[in-house]
Amino acid sequence: MSLLGVDVGTAGCKAAAFSEDGTCIARAYREYATLHPAEGRSELDSAEVWEKTHAVISEAAAGAARDPVTALCVSAMGEAATPLSADRRILGNCILSSDTRGREHVAMLEKRYGQKRFYEINPNILATNYTLPKILWLRENAPDLYERTDVFLLWDGLAGFMLGCDPFTGYSEANRTLLFDMPGRDWSDELLGTAGIDRAKLPRCLPGGAIAGTVGDAAADDMGLPRGVKVVVGGHDQCCNALGAGLSRPGRAVDGIGTFECITPVYDRVPPAHAMLQQGLNVEHHVVPGLYVSFLYNQAGLLVRWFRDTFAKERRDEEDIYDRLASEMPADPTRLFVLPYFEMTGSPRFVSDASGVITGLKTHTTRGDILKAIMESVTYYFAESIESLRGIGIDTSEFVATGGGATSDPWLQIKADILGVPIVRPRITECGLLGAALLAGAATGVFDSLDEGVGRFVRHERVFEPDRTRHSIYRERLEKYRGLFPLMRDYLSG
Repeated sequence: MSLLGVDVGTAGCKAAAFSEDGTCIARAYREYATLHPAEGRSELDSAEVWEKTHAVISEAAAGAARDPVTALCVSAMGEAATPLSADRRILGNCILSSDTRGREHVAMLEKRYGQKRFYEINPNILATNYTLPKILWLRENAPDLYERTDVFLLWDGLAGFMLGCDPFTGYSEANRTLLFDMPGRDWSDELLGTAGIDRAKLPRCLPGGAIAGTVGDAAADDMGLPRGVKVVVGGHDQCCNALGAGLSRPGRAVDGIGTFECITPVYDRVPPAHAMLQQGLNVEHHVVPGLYVSFLYNQAGLLVRWFRDTFAKERRDEEDIYDRLASEMPADPTRLFVLPYFEMTGSPRFVSDASGVITGLKTHTTRGDILKAIMESVTYYFAESIESLRGIGIDTSEFVATGGGATSDPWLQIKADILGVPIVRPRITECGLLGAALLAGAATGVFDSLDEGVGRFVRHERVFEPDRTRHSIYRERLEKYRGLFPLMRDYLSG
């Protein structure tokens, strides 16, 4: 038997089948474009995303035919909710976290609750990137669509719904909506009342690792899956990523480098609110029962993809394009700075009205210099916050790097050199897929526990040690970087 992990992300979707010893026996990937129908708007064509998710599941299932899939689980981007009908028709696009619609509704919540009181119910930092502001925007600006919608689903539950399950979402995904009562593990009646949203338009909330249902016979036949495949609740991709990196216990953090980079510390209890608010940190349920996570996140692979599409557009479809571009990067630290504010940023700044900046350009600057500066500055953005994690009991003496960016040797060396700590690359870097498969295996008895599954599946491939000379240079560069955004802030809005 094999376990199928599915990952529905911002830039593309993946599926991979793993044997019981953690060997990847089949894998599939599809990419899709972000839509920008107007300034400040970012959407995905949900029908296209489901079509391609359907395709990767089918392809992976076919590749695992000799070791048939018995259970599947979905890891998914947060916040992006799709309107659906009760008969499983997709009614509209999903609005991404980087979309700035709904600011006025965030202001309403701030006025009604204040950040501290809101945090007691739903411990997130109020901002426009969450689901609730987008739903309220739809209700005001597309009332017919809102009324026709039977249920708004995040992508962990949307995939399960299209496979035949009743509507559901995992705790970790529900927390990304600003409507979830985290201590109560269900939708908040108080927040629903404040927002004026009918609970019936939302799915049931389930813990990660629960069995949500079984793939319907028609869907199984259509996708080439065996009949009776169990659908296991996954959750937010960063939580699944942390599990797939081996974080089934508290006290460490993982560095997921995808479209967004996300540093995820894991706790066994909710840290004091004042300490978390001071650092701009949220708290949500891990997909591992009894554990909690926070996120430090910002643009990462999104900027590298922008670089590719801008500076190597004619060759962007070549299989090795990223390696070829990285080969042009200089060995030493650059003298360029990039402010990674091309889209709305994440914690700790949560800036929604800035712009990206590249400083230090000369006529002899190469595209390799610019690419390396992007990779450097993405890490600069997190450096101060990483230092603060030590104060809340998180071990930052090394990081496990995961996601598509973790396949880049130069990028991981840059991170080690800037942060001054080892960066570990696991054997399988697509840890969201691996984490989803681990949940599927533990739920269906393939493992006695998630810890046992982690012991079977998670292996380290390489450790990138920091170069002390480059680290010393980067420490000086970091001090200059920290002063750049405050200096330019007034010129970057709009």
